[in-house]
Amino acid sequence: MLKALLLSLTVLSANALASECDDFTNVEMKKLRSDKTINLCQFKDKPLLIINTASNCGFTPQFKGLEAIHKKYKDQGLVVLGFPSDDFFQEEDDEKDTAKVCFINYGVTFNMFAPISVRGKNADPIFKHLAEQTSSPKWNFYKYIVSKDRKTVLKFNSKTTPEDADFIKAIEESL
Repeated sequence: MLKALLLSLTVLSANALASECDDFTNVEMKKLRSDKTINLCQFKDKPLLIINTASNCGFTPQFKGLEAIHKKYKDQGLVVLGFPSDDFFQEEDDEKDTAKVCFINYGVTFNMFAPISVRGKNADPIFKHLAEQTSSPKWNFYKYIVSKDRKTVLKFNSKTTPEDADFIKAIEESL
């Protein structure tokens, strides 16, 4: 009985959250190497840093800097969201291997999701929206800073490191 009540409250709370969220973040995303999903609406009124990632790319070491950004700015409201993709043929074939690269090799603690497509006709709706606002990723580790009100999207290419002064300035201005 208690389980049923808790489940009902969870569903009601998710429905209430979804009804308050009328932007591109009103989606359920599966977490990396997990059965759990989260609705990105829970990050309403917070700036987002969205990155398409890959495990076997020359830019993969950027995970270290992205994790540092997450730790530095999370208490100020920044939400970092990583989306592995094999669109550029540099992602592991098995999700458990992707998780190892993220969580074990680089100590990532920000939200990482199950692999998705980030460009083309099969792109996930999140990346379709980002492409409409700026452009689709041309390679792995494109970074998108999305304003709290979801009206502004800034794009930074793969060569922009997490330590780049202009990138950090854009993050701080989004807070």
